[in-house]
Amino acid sequence: MPTHPELRFALPDGTEIATRVHTLLNAGYAGRNQDGVAAHIAELAELGVPAPATTPALYPVAPYLAAQTDEVPAQHARTSGEAEWALVITGPGPADVLLTAACDHTDRELEVHGVAWSKNAGPDVLARRAWRLTEVSDRIDELTLRAWAGDGEEIQRGTLAELLPPAYWLDVLAGRGLREAGVVLLSGTIPMRPGADQFADRWRVELGDPATGAVIELGYRVRRLPEPIG
Repeated sequence: MPTHPELRFALPDGTEIATRVHTLLNAGYAGRNQDGVAAHIAELAELGVPAPATTPALYPVAPYLAAQTDEVPAQHARTSGEAEWALVITGPGPADVLLTAACDHTDRELEVHGVAWSKNAGPDVLARRAWRLTEVSDRIDELTLRAWAGDGEEIQRGTLAELLPPAYWLDVLAGRGLREAGVVLLSGTIPMRPGADQFADRWRVELGDPATGAVIELGYRVRRLPEPIG
């Protein structure tokens, strides 16, 4: 397994861009309404999930977990995805920052012991298509995020206005010396529909642009690993 996986993205103009991921970051508690985030943290605390020291949070993830895949292996039945967008930096200029759909597949059993641990227990699945951020930045808040689980139950629906914008995270990366080729950052997620069954065997995520009707989507199935011996 390569330590620095290569990701390839098809752009609307027909070109393809490849980059090797050396730094993978997952944002957390990244809602634009931080009062709502605080309420969500309190709800999670009742389920045993430890509160972050600060919000928004940013969790380093092993770069080999960045994947463009149709299948995610899971050790047990309590894992689930999260609809997100991702920034993929492929070079030094503004046009080298790509925006794509992503799904952070998380181990919910491990999450109660540490969110950072749970993020490193499953892959970050990215779509195979992307837009240049500069081409959609003027309407970033209008872009939509949706997710479906299992046999097609819609489990998440929202807009990027609900999350801290890409510009915020690009400033964070610049301040940490990480605004460079090979860095991928996932946005954090939008709320799930109350009562939805998130522990499904299939996930699909769509990033949409209502202004053009264009969509970027990904999908994968969850495959349970064999039971351990010992």
